[in-house]
Amino acid sequence: MQIQTNFSLKKFNTFGIEAKAKQFVAVHSNDELQSILENHASDKKFILGGGSNMLLTQDIDALVIHIDLKGKRIIKEDDDFVWVESQAGENWHEFVLWTIDQNFGGLENMSLIPGNVGTTPVQNIGAYGTEIKDTFVSCEAMNILSQEMKTFTKEECNFGYRESIFKQKAKDKYVITSVVFKLTKRNHKINTSYGDITKELENQNVTTPTLKDVSNAVIAIRQSKLPDPKELGNSGSFFKNPIISKELFEKVQQKFPEVKFFEVSPTEVKVPAGWLIEHSGLKGYRKDDAGVHKNQALVLVNYGNATGQDILNLSKYVQKTVYDKYGIAIEAEVNVI
Repeated sequence: MQIQTNFSLKKFNTFGIEAKAKQFVAVHSNDELQSILENHASDKKFILGGGSNMLLTQDIDALVIHIDLKGKRIIKEDDDFVWVESQAGENWHEFVLWTIDQNFGGLENMSLIPGNVGTTPVQNIGAYGTEIKDTFVSCEAMNILSQEMKTFTKEECNFGYRESIFKQKAKDKYVITSVVFKLTKRNHKINTSYGDITKELENQNVTTPTLKDVSNAVIAIRQSKLPDPKELGNSGSFFKNPIISKELFEKVQQKFPEVKFFEVSPTEVKVPAGWLIEHSGLKGYRKDDAGVHKNQALVLVNYGNATGQDILNLSKYVQKTVYDKYGIAIEAEVNVI
């Protein structure tokens, strides 16, 4: 466990932004994490996972601790369910594929989401009609100040749409070290109702989909719409889908009857941010090396040499353009550092 100085973070963020860490260390066990936190109690610290949900706009004047805890195991099971624990540093997509190979159901709709397992509860990640909270049981986390371990139950995590306690009350106070999921062993709830999954399965001539079929369909859809961060820097969906009052939505709908929406409650409606951006004329828009992706307007991309500030300026331009046209504010899903 070696602390390095003036360390490049370009390979540690999926936008591929060049930024430096004042100090950098990777930890591979809870003991190493505890030791670093204890021995550097007075130092400013920055916890880094898979680097998939952040935009670096500046160098990090702190000790960057990269959580590289590996391992997964079955902790209990019965005839119908299995409880699987994954360490925080496991790649999310690889973990999802492993569960499918074991015929464990529940995560297949979230295939190919970038990032590591440990950051999934923070954002309550989701895709194609499922979210982490649907299978989440608990997570272990280390208190940054005291190094004490705490178990957070599903209820204690206060999950919401791309929200959790780790973005609110517990922000910057804990490091998630492992996560437990409850998955099905049989009678899987195959969810093909959201987005283009049904259409993709038809294209593949699949009539009775398995977990693997659903995963393959999601992967095919995502690959057709979303750029591979290894080839084109991005952080997946940059913006949240705005949830607005029905009152506001009806005003928008009167002016733009074609607007897409999903009802989320008797008083609220969710509007796809990608649709708003695309119909604001910004799909494929580019300013220097910062751009809106040509196939999915929800994704901002780095064409090579964009700085974090370039991407941030673009995001503000997108927000202003959408608001000026529709009167709807869209928020960044990505953490701006």
